[in-house]
Amino acid sequence: MRSRGVRPGPARARASRVGLAALLLVVGCAAPPAAPEPAPEPVERAAAVSTASLTGLDVLARDGFAPLRGRRVGLVGNQTSIDRQGRHAIDLLAAAPDVALVALLSPEHGLRGDQDAKVPSGVDARTGLPVHSLYGEARRPTDAMLAGLDTLVFDVQDVGVRFYTYISTLGLVLEEAARRGLRVVVLDRPNPIGGLAFDGPVQDPDLVGRFTSFWPMPVTHGMTVGEVARLMNAGLGADLQVIACEGWRRGTLQDETGLPWVNPSPNLRSVDEALLYPLVALTEANHDLSVGRGTDRPFEYVGAPWVDGERLAAAMNARALPGLWWSATTFVPSRRDVTGRENVAYPFAEQVCRGVRVVVTDRRALRPVEAGVHLLDALLRLHPERYRVDRLRGLIGAGWVLEALGRGDDPAAIVARWRADPALAAFARARAQALLYPEGS
Repeated sequence: MRSRGVRPGPARARASRVGLAALLLVVGCAAPPAAPEPAPEPVERAAAVSTASLTGLDVLARDGFAPLRGRRVGLVGNQTSIDRQGRHAIDLLAAAPDVALVALLSPEHGLRGDQDAKVPSGVDARTGLPVHSLYGEARRPTDAMLAGLDTLVFDVQDVGVRFYTYISTLGLVLEEAARRGLRVVVLDRPNPIGGLAFDGPVQDPDLVGRFTSFWPMPVTHGMTVGEVARLMNAGLGADLQVIACEGWRRGTLQDETGLPWVNPSPNLRSVDEALLYPLVALTEANHDLSVGRGTDRPFEYVGAPWVDGERLAAAMNARALPGLWWSATTFVPSRRDVTGRENVAYPFAEQVCRGVRVVVTDRRALRPVEAGVHLLDALLRLHPERYRVDRLRGLIGAGWVLEALGRGDDPAAIVARWRADPALAAFARARAQALLYPEGS
């Protein structure tokens, strides 16, 4: 979908998020509005060529760290916080003139991005700085974490999906900074799946504020992390500065930027897997299906010992969903990763799973959230005795979608309903106000 959106409502914290969600619900349920602007069909992104993009970190370093001169800084970062040359933000900030790097804060998966459970706090061995976990006992910065700081720098690679938690951490950072009068500097990075398309239902108001559903938005938002910060901050009021990328256009995917790819989390290892994430991840919250975690192709596999892979592949290929091909396969999730580290308890570890491999054949034609609803529908039709969608609301976001799937409604009608929802058009208008980069590739 092309840009449309809603300016967030009241001024502070959860009241801001919930107030906006309630407003979207009222808009969606009101008497027929006067010719609401229709939500457009998703676009096929024009083919992109490799460009020489710079991240916000590259720009900050090139410009001599001027926005941070004289500041006492806490860095929210992880393994993705590197520049074009592979230099980490910790090392660059620690060596920057007249910048005091005081503390490190890590999001889900930890400072090195290698953890799939709660992340402990600790000390960075190289710098001796404290590392405060924002995915442990606390998920928002505390007084102790922020002691002695006047600036928080956020440099984390997002993947463009509402339930990917890095933008929730960003929102909590903005809330706490606004409450304390701290400055937030976001070092922007390209959206790895591009910034043209957004799709999916805006979530139910009672889900807003949860860690996988922090701000009212569709499943894919089509924004960079800096743009998401601008969207949120319109309602939060922090002292925000976004240091924008240079040379990036909205139609360019991560591996077309000339920037190094770093896995943003243990089970997202390529641009294709990031493109498939908002499709395949929609299926997994019931914990009765594997999405390939613990294999060499996470989010490219979907299956379980009870799935009929041949029938599922045939059913999905018959739907002729653009940009995708489905192949019957078997796979075995491992209890250990390639380093020998024990994985968390992934579903069906060390068991033979039957299912499908999802292959991206056309990145620009792919509509992952739409395809995800088709996959849910196919699983329900092929395995009504086993598969359930009742626990998936936190991912798809809208209870009415699950009710419609349970009735056997046509997936095309479900998709058409959310694309015509005034809440999606409202999100799009606010999104348009937050965008920083031109279209094209």
